[in-house]
Amino acid sequence: MAEIHQRLRDRGVSISERSVTNQLERYDELVALSLGHSPRVQQRLKDQKRVILALDGMQPQMGHEVLWVIRDCLSGEVLLARTLLSATQDDLAKLLREVHAELPVPVAGVVSDGQQSIRKAVAKALPEVAHGLCHFHYLREAVRPLYAADRHAKRELKKRVRGIRPLEQRFEDREDPEGVAIQGYCQAVRSALTAGGRPPLDAAGLRLQQRLTSISESLERAEKKGRSRQS
Repeated sequence: MAEIHQRLRDRGVSISERSVTNQLERYDELVALSLGHSPRVQQRLKDQKRVILALDGMQPQMGHEVLWVIRDCLSGEVLLARTLLSATQDDLAKLLREVHAELPVPVAGVVSDGQQSIRKAVAKALPEVAHGLCHFHYLREAVRPLYAADRHAKRELKKRVRGIRPLEQRFEDREDPEGVAIQGYCQAVRSALTAGGRPPLDAAGLRLQQRLTSISESLERAEKKGRSRQS
C-alpha cells in the first residue's frame, strides 16, 4: 500500500494512504464478484462436472496483506482473489465456503502446500472433500535427501574453481586474442558459479556441474585447435 501511495504522490496525485487502501479493498471485492459470477466460468465448470480447488497465498512483503487465490485446477479459472490481514483457519474457511456456495458442480478435491491453517480450514469448510499436497510441494518433500546431496556437491565444485579471480587479474589488461579468450572463459566460470536452481525440479549442483563441464570441453577444443595451428 505504501509503495502505491508513494508512486501516486510522485505523479502529483493528492491522496491519503488510507484512501489507497480503501480503493484496493473495493477492487478486490469487485474482482472476486466478477470471477465468482461470470457466466462463462459457470458454464465451463458445468461442462466439466466437477472442480478441484487450489488454495494459495502470496505475500509481496513481510507485514503486508496476503493475497489469497482460489482457482480450479481442471479449468485453470481463478474463482476468488482476496487480500487478508490474517490467515487463520476461520478466515480461510470463510473463503472456501464463499466459493463453494457459488459453484454449480461438486468439489472433488482441494490442493494446497499443506500449511496447517489451510489444512484446518479445508477440514472445517469442506469436511467430506479430499485434501492433498500439490505436486511441487510433494516432490520437494520427497527429494529432500537428494537436495542435501546436490547442495553438498555444489559446494565442493565451487571449491575447485575458486582460483578464478587471480587468473582474471593476470589477463584483465591483455587485448590479444589469447588474453581475450581467457577473459571470456573466466567470465563464463563466474557466471556458472552465480547461477542457482530451485528444487525439486532444478538441481543447482547438477546445473553447475553441467555448465562447468561444458566450459571445460570448450576449452579443450580451443587448446587442440591452437596446437594444430602451431604445428
